[in-house]
Amino acid sequence: MAARLAEEIKLNFNIEPELIRASGGVFEVTKDDELIFSKKAMGRFPTTEEIFEKLQS
Repeated sequence: MAARLAEEIKLNFNIEPELIRASGGVFEVTKDDELIFSKKAMGRFPTTEEIFEKLQS
C-alpha cells in the first residue's frame, strides 16, 4: 500500500517520496518536516485523496 501511494505522489506531484522501513505498522506522511498523517494516531491507513489534499495545502 505504501509503495503504491508513493508512486501516485510521484506521478501527480513530481515529488520523489522517501519510504523508510519501520516495524509495528507505523505509517506516517510528512511534508516539509511537518507530520500530515499518522496511521498510529488515526488508527487507519489514509486514502490517496486524503494525502493529496494535505500535500496541496
